Amino acid sequence: MLDNLTQRLARVMKTLRGEARLTETNIADALREVRLALLEADVALPAVKAFIAAVKEKAVGEEVIGSLSPGQALIGVVHRELTALMGEAHTGLNLAVQPPAVVLMAGLQGAGKTTTVGKLAKWLKEIQKKKALVVSCDVYRPAAIEQLKTVAAQAGVDFFPSTVGEKPVDIARNAVDWARRHFYDVLFIDTAGRLSIDDAMMKEIAELHAALKPIETLFVVDAMLGQDAINTAKAFDQALPLTGVILTKLDGDARGGAALSVRYITGKPIKFAGVGEKLGGIEAFHPERMASRILGMGDVLSLIEEARKGVDEQKAVEFAKKIKSGKSFDLNDFKEQIGQMRKMGGISSMLDKLPAQFAQAASQLPVGGEDKIVRRIEGIINSMTPLERSKPELLKASRKRRIAAGAGVQVQEVNRLLKQFEQMQKVIKQFSRGGIGKLMRGVKGMLPGLR
Repeated sequence: MLDNLTQRLARVMKTLRGEARLTETNIADALREVRLALLEADVALPAVKAFIAAVKEKAVGEEVIGSLSPGQALIGVVHRELTALMGEAHTGLNLAVQPPAVVLMAGLQGAGKTTTVGKLAKWLKEIQKKKALVVSCDVYRPAAIEQLKTVAAQAGVDFFPSTVGEKPVDIARNAVDWARRHFYDVLFIDTAGRLSIDDAMMKEIAELHAALKPIETLFVVDAMLGQDAINTAKAFDQALPLTGVILTKLDGDARGGAALSVRYITGKPIKFAGVGEKLGGIEAFHPERMASRILGMGDVLSLIEEARKGVDEQKAVEFAKKIKSGKSFDLNDFKEQIGQMRKMGGISSMLDKLPAQFAQAASQLPVGGEDKIVRRIEGIINSMTPLERSKPELLKASRKRRIAAGAGVQVQEVNRLLKQFEQMQKVIKQFSRGGIGKLMRGVKGMLPGLR
């Protein structure tokens, strides 16, 4: 997301070398580039004007002290103002109410409301250990109720049944009553959307809000809509007392200006961001961390949080002990580590949170081919005998041909995997000796599919 903005800002900072102080003159060109980059990223014009004015006010006269370069000094100001533009700090869900806490989901059709309901319910269940119930009040879209039922089953949360013939308000009231009697902590209500704003939709959701008095009213918006996302957010904000925003498809290839505009336009905090199609693909939105990612600084804190969620701690400890003891890193370990990376959202997702110099490696991954590559690696390793996995040096030509036939690939694929394994083996050996710098330089060796 916002790759173009990241690249432009990096170029801007390089133009400010050798200055002792940031002045109106020497940052004029830099701010012009920043303005163009923001507009190209589909950031709303009022937000761009406010942002540029704030950066200019804070940057002019800023001393370039110590080991800082002028570009670094300006980056500091830009980082602070980007953070302020997106809302300063993370605002979580407010569930401080007598159960069940009712969460009303609003948004246009196709924004990803139904999937987001499942993602949020799963997130609350796993992270905050809450008992969640979901219900669909969408009696218009074909199979909308069945879709939520399927999503709920995949997320491992309870679903309250409804039918097309019922009134949305009656469905919601019955769901609240059921949730109260069965001691649910949170009730998520999925509402009907339309392809565009219309009076009937707004009237219905306003009636639902009046009848339920939800503790949270969340607006779900597709980050790929650009300027339309801002107009939609404005309309919903006028019709409903929104308490927060959820951005979906933030991992898409769109310009992503909605992330920088929606908070400024609505004044409501961005609470979560959808970062993948899978039900685990949702993150708490942290403005400061997002600003760091936009500026190419990475988001190591979110990466650590993903690791805590996705990695089997016991296996990680056992692996660390094995490496520390000097035992060799074999193909069983290689397969295990690739699987752990996939649990953390995939290799490209991990690299997206690393500083820019490391994240560039992600661009070399085949688009949409990451899962395919990992499955191929697992298939090749599974075609080996236990002895071959623990002693890769045994893999000569005849064994490679047998393994390739068993995995349904060419012998070249087996050779490529073994080369990648050897690279990772070297990196692990360097890391076991305390060479973290060497580990990061060798990160490409850990990436399946890179040559």
